[in-house]
Amino acid sequence: MLSADEFLRSPPRKTVRFGGTLEEILLRYQKGDTTDFALLQHQLLDPDIKDDQIINWLHEFRSSVTLLTKDFEQLVRILLKVPWLRRSQTVVEEYLAFLGNLVSAQTIYLRPCLAMIVLHFIPPRITIRENNVDISDSDDDENVPEGFNTCHRALQTIVKYVPLTPQFLMPVLAEKFPFINKSESTLQFYVHNVLRITGYIPVLRCDILELVIERLLKMDVSAPRKDIEAAEEVESVENAEKGLFNLDEDEENPDKNETMAHPVAERLDILMIVLFSYVKEICHVDGKLDVGNTKQLYRDLVAIFDKLILPTHGSCHVQYIMFYLSSFKLGIAEAFVEHLWKKLQDPNTPAVIRQAAANYIGSFLARAKFIPVVTVKACLDLLVNWLHLYIDNQGSGLKAFCDIALHSSFYAACQAVFYVVIFRHKQILDGNLKKGLSFLQKLNFERIVMSQLNPLKVCLPSIVNFFAALTRKYQIAFCDTIIERNRRQALPVIRSSCGGDSIEASTNPLDSFFPFDPYILKRSKNIINPLYQFWEEQSTEELEKTTDAINESKGEDDDDFLNGETPQNDGMIGMMPGSFDSSLQNTEICVGSPPVASMLL
Repeated sequence: MLSADEFLRSPPRKTVRFGGTLEEILLRYQKGDTTDFALLQHQLLDPDIKDDQIINWLHEFRSSVTLLTKDFEQLVRILLKVPWLRRSQTVVEEYLAFLGNLVSAQTIYLRPCLAMIVLHFIPPRITIRENNVDISDSDDDENVPEGFNTCHRALQTIVKYVPLTPQFLMPVLAEKFPFINKSESTLQFYVHNVLRITGYIPVLRCDILELVIERLLKMDVSAPRKDIEAAEEVESVENAEKGLFNLDEDEENPDKNETMAHPVAERLDILMIVLFSYVKEICHVDGKLDVGNTKQLYRDLVAIFDKLILPTHGSCHVQYIMFYLSSFKLGIAEAFVEHLWKKLQDPNTPAVIRQAAANYIGSFLARAKFIPVVTVKACLDLLVNWLHLYIDNQGSGLKAFCDIALHSSFYAACQAVFYVVIFRHKQILDGNLKKGLSFLQKLNFERIVMSQLNPLKVCLPSIVNFFAALTRKYQIAFCDTIIERNRRQALPVIRSSCGGDSIEASTNPLDSFFPFDPYILKRSKNIINPLYQFWEEQSTEELEKTTDAINESKGEDDDDFLNGETPQNDGMIGMMPGSFDSSLQNTEICVGSPPVASMLL
């Protein structure tokens, strides 16, 4: 095979054709003689065109590229439709050289060239006709990977000749992104190839990740958890009705059991694997974590998280991209919590975003198995101190009453704290029960639940009941009287995030959600489950049974631990400097707290 330089210098092989040279045809066309021009178009559109013919035409097009002005746009578009990818290597090389010459001489054809290449990110379709019905399927033959490689070579060639290519490429990638109802393989190939671009056009990485995550979010929201579970249940019933006759078939097709019954969930499952694989490949070099790459990817993803994921209410799976990335290094997890914490306490942040940040903090600390208990305790201390400071700032003023519109961030933070304590109390108490109890006692939950803001009236009943049983068991706080009083009182008008006002009492007045509830996509959950803290089934009745060990752990000096002492606050909430860079270098550093000069209510 000829080298690249030898190939470009070598003359094309001769072949028989009609119509004269390309330059003559174009010049005659400009004078009004269209006969040979029409013949040229016909030859290029011929599905049976030979490799030698393509090579000859491409060689002449390269020589006459300066003549291909906008007047010949239709001809160029025909040339861009010539099937070149599955031709001989000589045709491919000649076509790549032609693309480079074309975009450098006639930039008006940059976008059409990019669109042509991007269209090849999806394998061509073959049509099978059965009983007068057309059945389409992907042409998944062995040439597909090679074709993708050639497409990326073509893009790199264009970038080399036109440095402004990235700003023209992004709109094309967005426009050609397949609809969510396309086949799994179509979506998988496209997302894989789009992410691959970030390897040689790094300036587009953030934009490409944003595009992919935006489309996956749309799929995620269109497949609610209840719909996915209902589809799985229906399939389970149908399989049960079929009985044992399918056992042999299931053994022969083990992947069948991992197929999602819900069609959108099935596509999302495959795409989440692609996204997780991309994150792992970027962050790990030769099997080892690359801190620099991980930090940069975190910055890109957290910006996308703020823009797309955090404001989205109802996604179940896409947010796990932050969960997965955080599992690589404790410093990343701590940076993520600190980022959320800044949003929660920032009075200039919209209330709905502050609530969402609290939901993420609570769910993340409760569910991330890779976060050690020392970090959980540090975060609880940080959150609870903020709650006490919030109560201090209310005093006995006009706003010191239960009102969701005024204090939504406070209630969301309370619920996050209760949720984390429910999930993590065993780890806090394990090892040294006395020390663990002392930590929980110093948080002074009694003051929070008995404040005039009355968080137990607003938080989810399931969380309130578990928290009440837990605090009663360990004698940390006593919530029963308040819960009973709240039950007798109807909640005032509740503002719903869905719009409008509702007179009816709601069991979820905060529109609370837990973004890291169990991951249910069958294939990709194998990546998440080893990192995930599952709920250990426990009823409130079980929590009623106090153990002798608790009483024994309490010394005589500890009997007055519920005297209602208020944690001392000096207007500054802080533990230690919490910069992202320093936390990455030292995994022992807990989540830091920025100074707080004032707290807006």
